[in-house]
Amino acid sequence: MFHSEGHVVRTHDLLEIDAKQLLASQASAPQWVEGELRESPFTVVRRSSCPGQEIPIGVRGPGRNQRWAAVCHPKLVRSILSPSQLLSHAIPTSRADAIPALRAFYLLKERWMESVLPWGPGGSVGFELASGRHVVTPESDLDIIIYAERRLTAEEARSLCDRAMNLPVVVDIRVETPVCGFSLKEFAGLSPAAILLRVPGGIVLAKDPWGDEIGSMDPNYAATRSILATRDCGRLLKNECRRTDVQMNRRKGAAK
Repeated sequence: MFHSEGHVVRTHDLLEIDAKQLLASQASAPQWVEGELRESPFTVVRRSSCPGQEIPIGVRGPGRNQRWAAVCHPKLVRSILSPSQLLSHAIPTSRADAIPALRAFYLLKERWMESVLPWGPGGSVGFELASGRHVVTPESDLDIIIYAERRLTAEEARSLCDRAMNLPVVVDIRVETPVCGFSLKEFAGLSPAAILLRVPGGIVLAKDPWGDEIGSMDPNYAATRSILATRDCGRLLKNECRRTDVQMNRRKGAAK
């Protein structure tokens, strides 16, 4: 979301960056990183604490073991795509027919059409929809991100999980609050026991992902919200304004 003082960048957002300048500032980058960024200058915002305004990012490589963690200055960000914005990106029928994860994503959009919480694809599906590169393989799972700034009930979580069952691939649904991330499936089965919560400092156990005690566990949790300077908002606002009414365009995009 935008604020007068800047733009909030959240974990799992995809950033189109100035690859040349980023590489010039990262002498320790593995050899494969340059080729990947020059072909597709997209990175994902990862969960980490960074000094100042630096944004923690991750770069995908062609192999599952090729992931590189770095930091990016806001000045190098050209555009921002949130997972929820990717819902309006069309999937070619030939790709959906050939790739189970893409077919599962198409089916889930139909099942979750009435969802009031912002959500969208992460992982390889999100990266393919953002970059246009065919990175999703027949073996890929489907990663889904839900943003829940308000408290989510266990009943709501169970309803979402039930509607994500019996899809062509395994679906991993992660929930992001303003301070932490956790598994929707684990939360849906919440008992008196605590669940695993991911914070910038690592993993903690707690019963309430929205509780005040979560922030106190890691005083640097606010760093997950990296702020882009006001001068950057003008050029990025047009990207945000291109967001269409997702509910109305889902069927249109799927039909293409």
